[in-house]
Amino acid sequence: MEWKPDLSSETPLYSQIKDFIKNKISLGEWAVGTKIPSQRALAERFDVNRSTVVTALSDLIAEGLLEGNTKGGTRVINNSWNLLAASPPPDWSSYVQAGTYYPNQPAIQHINRAEFQDGIIRLGTGELSPELLPSEEMKKIFENSSLNPFSLGYEEPKGNQYLREQIAAYLQGIGVQTSPSNILIVSGSLQALQLISIGLLQRGSSILLEKPSYLYSVHVFQSSAIKLVGLPMDEEGIQTNQISRYKEGYNASLLYTIPTFHNPTSKLMSEPRRQELMRICADEGLPIIEDDAYRELWFETPPPLPLKSRDPNALVLYLGSLSKTLSPGLRIGWVVAPEPVIDRLADIKMQNDYGSSSVSQWAAAEWLGRGLYQEHLVYVREQLKRRRDLTVQLLKTNFTEIASWSVPAGGFYIWVRLTVDVPMQMLFERALKAGILLNPGSIYDRNAGSYLRISYAYAKIHELEWGIEYLAEMIKELVGVSKNK
Repeated sequence: MEWKPDLSSETPLYSQIKDFIKNKISLGEWAVGTKIPSQRALAERFDVNRSTVVTALSDLIAEGLLEGNTKGGTRVINNSWNLLAASPPPDWSSYVQAGTYYPNQPAIQHINRAEFQDGIIRLGTGELSPELLPSEEMKKIFENSSLNPFSLGYEEPKGNQYLREQIAAYLQGIGVQTSPSNILIVSGSLQALQLISIGLLQRGSSILLEKPSYLYSVHVFQSSAIKLVGLPMDEEGIQTNQISRYKEGYNASLLYTIPTFHNPTSKLMSEPRRQELMRICADEGLPIIEDDAYRELWFETPPPLPLKSRDPNALVLYLGSLSKTLSPGLRIGWVVAPEPVIDRLADIKMQNDYGSSSVSQWAAAEWLGRGLYQEHLVYVREQLKRRRDLTVQLLKTNFTEIASWSVPAGGFYIWVRLTVDVPMQMLFERALKAGILLNPGSIYDRNAGSYLRISYAYAKIHELEWGIEYLAEMIKELVGVSKNK
């Protein structure tokens, strides 16, 4: 809600607020059954005293539009047309609650909303800064002629043929031998996971994964009644000595892993661990989803080859993406898998969205086909390395007494463990009020409450400098408050 009452108007503030809320109800923005923000939250958003909000809400309750109680908050129970109608209005909240797809965690919803507020420093965002996105180069691609046919129509079920050919050629450079028929173009890796969850797995299945993991922060598998079973990690990646026992104990259907610059920890699975993981999963007949979205974001040394590069038995479903390296807005990713799997997922994708954007696919093919993607990666690595080095130095200067961390060899994130006792929810709220948006570790593992995922990829340099310094001061203040209590 960007609106605020006009302090210079002769109309009383409570009356302006009342009219604003009534308008949202009449337009259907706040449907019947909607729980509206608390009195305190509304007072903060409107920059008025809480008593002013109370007066406005009391009038709306008296008019029959709202209903309030101390436990359940205030809800919309009518709109102006329904007050005149003979039949009761539909309760849209009951429809929303009956939906089978799980809502995001409240913290994730809060973060998703806050990311687009003006003046927010995003210290946890997992995407490239707008400063690092190749906007001018993208304009030139659309302006220049190309031998690659441009289409505004639908693409074939597996995606643009030329793009799949370019991806197959690109993958050969990292040891993955495949053909266009074994590649499906998807709208980012997240869609690939959703297609897998509904197309390859039965309800009630279990999958193994690292703990913590990005996958805990989304409900793509949970909404299909699939259970996530976390395996511990060490400095080399997922601990493989537990896989056989967990597979048998939970009757696991597959294993999901981010072996290269893991999200959220940025850990890099070692070559011996990769070999061990492949051996054990082959022995157990346990398929693997390899999410390789961060592979190209290495700094000093290229990472080990993908698991998919050592996969003679077609055990690995390989996910790649341009979202972390080129443009999140293109929404272009891919799945590499045996052809029957690709055909199955392509069929489901056609039922869902009739294919990814043909314009985005054309642009992605141009980046790969002209060799521009590899040139861009050199620039992105250089910039991210500088940002990583700066962030590590800022942490050394401000966080040494209150936290510990490892220096990542690539990716976006530093997984910071607070070594002091800080109420994380209070820290999150105070930081947000100060204009700093955090990603608490509990998003990725409910037991990681003392961690923060600090991203050096998105915020501007001066925002990183100020945000990390101010955050440290805030933590030390909270620790002092906690000790005094």
